[in-house]
Amino acid sequence: MYKKTFGYKNAITKEPIKIETNFYGASLSKSVFAVMVMQLVEKGILDLDKPLQEYLPKPIFDYKPTKKWHDKYVDLKNDPAYLKITTRMCLDHTSGFPNWRWDEPDEKLKVKSIPGSRYSYSGEGLVYLQVVIEHLLNKSLEQLMQENIFIPLKMKNSSYTWQPKFEKDYCIGHNVTGELYEKDKDNEARAASTLETTLDDYTLFTEAVLKNQLLTSSTTKEMFTQQIKIRSIAQFGPMRLKDSDSNDGINLGYGLGWGLLDSPYGFGAFKEGHGDGFQHYSIIFPQKGKGIIIMSNSDNAESIFKELLEITIGDIYTPWRWENYIPYDQKD
Repeated sequence: MYKKTFGYKNAITKEPIKIETNFYGASLSKSVFAVMVMQLVEKGILDLDKPLQEYLPKPIFDYKPTKKWHDKYVDLKNDPAYLKITTRMCLDHTSGFPNWRWDEPDEKLKVKSIPGSRYSYSGEGLVYLQVVIEHLLNKSLEQLMQENIFIPLKMKNSSYTWQPKFEKDYCIGHNVTGELYEKDKDNEARAASTLETTLDDYTLFTEAVLKNQLLTSSTTKEMFTQQIKIRSIAQFGPMRLKDSDSNDGINLGYGLGWGLLDSPYGFGAFKEGHGDGFQHYSIIFPQKGKGIIIMSNSDNAESIFKELLEITIGDIYTPWRWENYIPYDQKD
């Protein structure tokens, strides 16, 4: 195994990034949460295909919100399509929800496509699953992640909420001109987006997935089985609604919490992270026993991902155009 850090956690102070320096994980949150969910499936607590509303004694919109916004479901009161949404649909991004409710012109949550019918990346889907699980088990997301993932793997610097111990060593995000973003420390725990972690900790997680330390081999296999084929030209933006066969060669699709592709190395399972000042990418090839984790605190990072993947592990299969990882030296 090779681990190496480069650059600064703060371009002004010139403090170097270390392997134990905290990063905002952005959507790397989703794959970690997905593994915890699959543990609940293994235990028989969740059924992948049971509508999530059926786990609750009253409609999701009748629960009084306790968070700033993410557990507010009053918008679904007159949207019965949500009743079809299952755990599987949330994990493979076919819930029909938008990525985030504030992406909508009226900033209201709605089901935009028939649940289960089409891949459409959705943070809201993962958060809906989280909220149902929290009601069902009467435990917070943070408690569930600590008990099932972080403590067993000794991921001592990982959390879905900001912790005081992170103050001593954390990255600041930088925009495309190198200016600093203000560090967001007041996020409420959301399964889709609020993971704080380190290179060391996320490596422990990735190793555990590869070695079936958290799930049985059969559950891992199910997690890494394509649930929905992806034909969209791009993952985000207007081209997410238009289809082509450009990624048929790698059989691009989605499993349960992870993107999937085919390659001469066997299948690849990938997950991205993208937020203000933070851009990450991880891909593993379990049958080959190889992979890479790239974590960055710059809005420019994705422009070197294609080159990094090719040079480091010979990955010429990641769909960089679909991901919008346009190289710095290429106009698109």
